[in-house]
Amino acid sequence: MNIDHCSYSSHTDGYHDLRREGFDYFLIRVQIEGRGEATVQNKTYQLEQGSIIFVPPGVHYELTIVPNQLSGDYHLLVTGDWLEHWWEKLDRPNFAALSSTNTIVTLWRLLSTEKLRPSHEQNHALNTHLFKSIMLMIEAEINARHSIQRPFIVTRMMRYIEEHALEPLTLENVANEVDLSVSRASHLFKHHTDTTMIQYAQHIKLEAAINQMKYTNMTLEQIAFMCGFGNYPYFHRLFTRTYQLSPSQYRKSH
Repeated sequence: MNIDHCSYSSHTDGYHDLRREGFDYFLIRVQIEGRGEATVQNKTYQLEQGSIIFVPPGVHYELTIVPNQLSGDYHLLVTGDWLEHWWEKLDRPNFAALSSTNTIVTLWRLLSTEKLRPSHEQNHALNTHLFKSIMLMIEAEINARHSIQRPFIVTRMMRYIEEHALEPLTLENVANEVDLSVSRASHLFKHHTDTTMIQYAQHIKLEAAINQMKYTNMTLEQIAFMCGFGNYPYFHRLFTRTYQLSPSQYRKSH
C-alpha cells in the first residue's frame, strides 16, 4: 500500500474539479466544514460536515463548491491491495457519513503532517497505521449505519456523549447534536440502549476515573475534577453505589 498524497484543502471563492477519466489513484475525501456537491460514477451526493466520498481509479468524478462559501476537506490519494480489499468488504461504497469528525480529523491531521516531511524522514510504518486507523473508524461508522440493533441517530448520540462526557454536558447538548427535542432524544436513547443518556455519561466518566486511579498518581480529588464529576463527594457517592467499594478502597485493591 502506498499513500501518495494526504492534505487539507480550503476553498472560499468556489471550486470546480472535473475528472472525466478519474484519477490514477484511489481518492478518499471527507468534508469537515461547509458544503459541496460531488458526482461519482454518475451519481450526485450532497456534501456536508462528515460526508465522505470514495473514488476508485479511472472513475468519473466531479466536485463543485459554490462561490462565497467556506469549504474545508481532508483528502487522501492511495494505491494498493489493502485498500481495494477493504473497500470491497464494505460492498464498494462511493459515499458514507460520519457521526462526528473530531477523532478522525485528528488522525488525518497527524498523517498529513507526517507526509509533509521528506520521504527519508517519514515514519512509513506510522503512516500505514494512521491510515488503517482512519479506514477502520470509517468502517465502524458504515457498519453502525447498517446495524439492525439500533437506529444510527442513537449511535450518533452515543458517540457525542463519549466525546464530551468529561466536559459539562446536558441533555440539551445531546439532543441539539441530532436535531431532536430532549424528550424524543431521551426516549430513543433509552429504548435502544436500555440506559439513559445521563447513566451512559456516568459510565464513561467512571471508566475514565478507574483508568486514572490505576495508571496515575493523581489524588482522588484531582481525578474527580478531571473526569467531570465536579466535586469529590459526588464522585465518591456514585462510585461507591456502582462498584460497592469506595474510590480509595478500589485503588488499594488494584
